[in-house]
Amino acid sequence: VDSKMAAGCCGVKKQKLSSCSSSSTSSNNSNENHCKDVTRANGFSGCPGGRNMVVNSEMCCFCFDVLYCHLYGYQPPRSPRFTNDPYPLFVTWKIGRDKRLRGCIGTFSAMNLHSGLREYTLTSALKDSRFPPMTREELPRLFCSVSLLTNFEDVGDYLDWEVGVHGIRIEFINEKGSKRTATYLPEVAKEQGWDHIQTIDSLLRKGGYKPPITNDFRKTIKLTRYHSEKMTLSYSEYLAHRQHHHYQNGIAHPLPPYNHYS
Repeated sequence: VDSKMAAGCCGVKKQKLSSCSSSSTSSNNSNENHCKDVTRANGFSGCPGGRNMVVNSEMCCFCFDVLYCHLYGYQPPRSPRFTNDPYPLFVTWKIGRDKRLRGCIGTFSAMNLHSGLREYTLTSALKDSRFPPMTREELPRLFCSVSLLTNFEDVGDYLDWEVGVHGIRIEFINEKGSKRTATYLPEVAKEQGWDHIQTIDSLLRKGGYKPPITNDFRKTIKLTRYHSEKMTLSYSEYLAHRQHHHYQNGIAHPLPPYNHYS
């Protein structure tokens, strides 16, 4: 399986890409999106709340740096200071006071965070097939979320997961005999007010399944549940964070800095 195969939290999209929004339209291009064993390298057997979080605000700042530099034609930012351990990851962009989805793409294959966040910052901002590429004018209204996926568990019962706690990834055989996959990050079902069945059925539709959905068919689904560590930062919070680093480090070039890393 391609180590950079991209996925999203609601099904399969063109060019092996998909997005976070529950209202997105999925294409029917094939995509296997296997949860490789490497994705479990940073998994934990307990609840994520019982240990120190890996995700932090600096990761969101780095994503803003990468996007800012791309949109303004600066050199890409240097390598950041946070850990470069491999994780499956998603980068989500929302915009405006109502925080409408603006892009969400990630990968189930564990990637080193420095290169993974660079790649999926721009992929989610510029190549989410439901949206036009982001522009400079949108930057001040953006919110960036970084999600690191952990604790992957294959379960035998498609109902064996908790709304608001687990992300889920389903694999099923469609009416044409093709293997399909789709996923939602942990927050999606809760934000939409869905129960287990509604979430599963929505995922099946996003994965391109068109016939009526029966309980017998739901029982054929292979389901993997997982946890997610998530951090969100607004553009104004990003600027404040970078301003602090400017004064602290004596950096003279304009905000946002794109070479402040040591």
